[in-house]
Amino acid sequence: MENNSICFKSPVGYISVEANSTHILSIGFTNGPQKNAESTILLDLVQEQFSAYFNGALTAFDLPLEIRGTDFQRKVWQHLLTIPFGKTCSYLDLALDLGDPKAIRAVAAANAKNKHLIVIPCHRVIAKNGQMQGYAGGIARKEQLLLHEKGLSQASLFG
Repeated sequence: MENNSICFKSPVGYISVEANSTHILSIGFTNGPQKNAESTILLDLVQEQFSAYFNGALTAFDLPLEIRGTDFQRKVWQHLLTIPFGKTCSYLDLALDLGDPKAIRAVAAANAKNKHLIVIPCHRVIAKNGQMQGYAGGIARKEQLLLHEKGLSQASLFG
């Protein structure tokens, strides 16, 4: 099974996506444009959903992700999907929700290994004191994503 990849520009920089014929393998940031493979139905779907997300028409992605990791990592990533659009939680909150308040560092390490940025919203996890902390795409992108989501969720309250 051959993998395909695309790279497209978004409001937070270039996003690179790798997929096989049935699943998204990874979504991450890159420093600039890359050569795209032939378009596929799945890669077109990714671009459509990201366009809708950044245009404010999508608050949760529906993409077939291939999620590889330890049982604990998968548990953390699954829990990230329950953080509502426009909301944040702390690493401690996440560890408590998973039943182990001492697992803060393990939760942070699992977040750092997330290979499906934005779709599995690890950008919604912040420090207990409200500070931005760790994000594979960089703190500036994390802030941009949170501002984007917060602005849209607040706008929906009044719209």
